[in-house]
Amino acid sequence: MQMVKNIFMTFIVFWFALLVFMPKQELYFTLEKELAKQDIEINEQNIEEGIFSLNLIKPEIYIKGIKIATVEKINIFTLIFTTNINLKSLILDDSLKSFAPKKADVANISYSLFSPFKVTIEAEGNFGLLEGNANLNEKDLRIDFSETTKELDSIRSNLKKDEKGLYYETSF
Repeated sequence: MQMVKNIFMTFIVFWFALLVFMPKQELYFTLEKELAKQDIEINEQNIEEGIFSLNLIKPEIYIKGIKIATVEKINIFTLIFTTNINLKSLILDDSLKSFAPKKADVANISYSLFSPFKVTIEAEGNFGLLEGNANLNEKDLRIDFSETTKELDSIRSNLKKDEKGLYYETSF
């Protein structure tokens, strides 16, 4: 029993040390290079590194050279087995107002190695709450809107309705 306890404690100490000393900025720059291959660019004003997280201050997101969004702050928090990306004050470009709500106060994207093909999306804004899932294996996305507000009127033509309420579904 003592040996199992020692192995478990060694694993916990190794995992904690890996998290603390992990080169978070270098991993982020590697992610930027991979996104650049898809013509996605993130221009941030500042990067702050925490013990378990990385904060991007005032990033602007471009796809194929076109600015699509500005975010006040992006927090990337990882425990290796699970990663959460929190966005604060996401504002989409005016040209996208017919496709998505213009502003989200808070958005959360979660990924876990235990379900590698599923990405969970949650957001809250003047449009209400939304919850969604992206299935990376089947390459589809479904976003459910829990409330119907006037802010959804501009995108209502892109939404479908079922017994749960309004939703958006697409393939990528």
